[in-house]
Amino acid sequence: MTDLSRRKFLRASGAAAAAGAALVGSGFGAAAEAPRAPGATTLPYPREGITKAGALKVEIPQPFNYPDGQSFCQIIKTGHEVPGGVGPDRDIVAFSTQCTHNGCPLSYDKAARTFKCGCHFSIFDPEMHGQMVDGQATENLPRILLEHDTKDDTLYAVAVEGLIYGRQSNLL
Repeated sequence: MTDLSRRKFLRASGAAAAAGAALVGSGFGAAAEAPRAPGATTLPYPREGITKAGALKVEIPQPFNYPDGQSFCQIIKTGHEVPGGVGPDRDIVAFSTQCTHNGCPLSYDKAARTFKCGCHFSIFDPEMHGQMVDGQATENLPRILLEHDTKDDTLYAVAVEGLIYGRQSNLL
């Protein structure tokens, strides 16, 4: 058994950490990622076309996946201007449709104009940024940030505001 002093241990572990940092910094063994501004705290979300604004019907949600195929969302035209709304009438919003309490799928209740969870009865208001209104959930619904291209009427998903249930990061 070798007698390893505290000083020798710290010196050796510091050298190992520096070597590891050099490997990571060189890109060796790391997945390539999109370039980001130094100090950026947001992930580089893809910009994905969802639908045409004119194709949406009032209070009829349309499902889509964003930011990847494992994330279930819905886009809704509310029929009147809402906070965060986009489109010609600023009445189109989108949200993740996994309950923030336990990840159960949400359904849209047209009469109540809310998303409801059938598992534990949480209710969310899509007309108020996905605010949790009632139930077991303690977080609002993650909002899908949208852009509207007026030239061709396309709605694009560009980011997620909030953390999708069950993930450490919204991008897998």
